[in-house]
Amino acid sequence: MLKIQRRVTPSVQIGSVLMGAAHPIVIQSMTNTPTADVSATVAQILELAAAGSELVRITVNDFDAMAAVPEIVERLADSGCSIPLVGDFHFNGHILLTRYPKAAAALGKYRINPGNVGKGSGREDNFADMIRVANEFGKPVRIGVNWGSLDQDLFTDLMDANARLSDPKSFKDVVYDAMVLSAVRNAELAQSLGLGKDRLVMSTKMSEVQDMIQVYQMLAAKTDCVLHLGLTEAGGGIKGVASSSAALAVLLQQGIGDTIRISLTPEPGVSRDVEVKTCRSLLQSMGFRYFMPSVTSCPGCGRTNSDKFVHLAKDVTEYIEKKMPEWRARYVGVEKVTVAVMGCVVNGPGESKYADIGISLPGSSEKPAIPVFQDGKLFKTLRGDDVKDQFITMLDRYIENRFSTQI
Repeated sequence: MLKIQRRVTPSVQIGSVLMGAAHPIVIQSMTNTPTADVSATVAQILELAAAGSELVRITVNDFDAMAAVPEIVERLADSGCSIPLVGDFHFNGHILLTRYPKAAAALGKYRINPGNVGKGSGREDNFADMIRVANEFGKPVRIGVNWGSLDQDLFTDLMDANARLSDPKSFKDVVYDAMVLSAVRNAELAQSLGLGKDRLVMSTKMSEVQDMIQVYQMLAAKTDCVLHLGLTEAGGGIKGVASSSAALAVLLQQGIGDTIRISLTPEPGVSRDVEVKTCRSLLQSMGFRYFMPSVTSCPGCGRTNSDKFVHLAKDVTEYIEKKMPEWRARYVGVEKVTVAVMGCVVNGPGESKYADIGISLPGSSEKPAIPVFQDGKLFKTLRGDDVKDQFITMLDRYIENRFSTQI
């Protein structure tokens, strides 16, 4: 496997979570409940944490939201959850952080958007107030620049300067410059106010894939700070998953990115934790992190009895998800096990041999024999109507036998 060399960055600690080049890429998510609704917010944080989110960002937009933070953290602790919370501040963060010291202390990190800190002469004062509180409580800060709320004074200055050039840049190139310059300048300002690089995270989020890739490449060339990756306003459903995954995959493959979030427009009846599960799938598919045994299964074609192998692949995946809490506690490394569920003779035996344990169902015109392979060798040939139960029993035994020396 190709070894990806990540950028050299300092370590940043948020509660018990460590991020930076020396640590695994961290998964983040964000609630969409009104933060002042403590019960709803706690319930969603627990859901996101259970799915594998390692940091959860919450909106802190008014006095009621800020006042609710200590109770949210307390209720999480009572539930056995110590996940760090990131306060998302816009417009009035300097007021909230200074007026509610208990909440400021309870949060794990602050997110500051330079475009929404203030205007004119008061802007630097507001920013300094937030950094002062971060220093007082030893909290990390993310300088999070967004294309949709870019510092308009800075952008106007750059556009005016560009207009005076004999060969002006394109509008989009000026936007890129403004995004990176805003992030770098504010990071430098935070450091001049006493915030060390070990408490500094940066991001430059855009809503189009190629724009995001370009601006993060530019930012990575300008700083060695920890970078948070995300495609903002990515949309929902297949479009949101595809766009976010495409953008993040390119950057991660280049060694850029220490923490990620996939932001999806909510869909009715779909859990918020789909963002987290998508992050996990992305990182595992690229070989950066492993969370549970992966199931390889074919897409189906005219050769396959799709009803059987499709249901078997689904059932095996759901069984693994159900068993993972127990397996993870007992077996170190179980998340790297590979399982194949295939549907015909074309690729079925080959994929099954390549996996740690695999099953190859017969296609529509094949003999009703079902070979199971373990560690590259034919282990058993199944027949009958209870193939699912037989294979799941074999999977259980394979896991137990392979990792039994750890018990």
